[in-house]
Amino acid sequence: MISIDFRDARPIYEQVRDSFRQMILSGALPADEKLPSVRELAAALAINPNTIQRAYRELEAEGYICSVPGKGSFVRERGEAAAARKAELLTQLAALGRELELLGASEEELLAALRGGENV
Repeated sequence: MISIDFRDARPIYEQVRDSFRQMILSGALPADEKLPSVRELAAALAINPNTIQRAYRELEAEGYICSVPGKGSFVRERGEAAAARKAELLTQLAALGRELELLGASEEELLAALRGGENV
């Protein structure tokens, strides 16, 4: 389900958050699916429960999950969360594009990078 790469520069909570985000957006975790409890996931990954709690808190703030006291955390409908994430990524992409243009990147280079081209 989730794997942690201790050599990854990102903090562990970000790796957990990003893994869940990707599973939700891809449909691997459908709406109303119950997530593992903080304690269960922390034990399974052998990491501190506070790390899982932080990842869940951020996922909830971003609209990907909702927490029900006494019941656990559940996946929300992906519509609003996906739209918000798309807008956020497009904003970041625009800023990167502007910076790359200032560095002399051509339109062709930018388009090749967007298409995942290897000759960038």
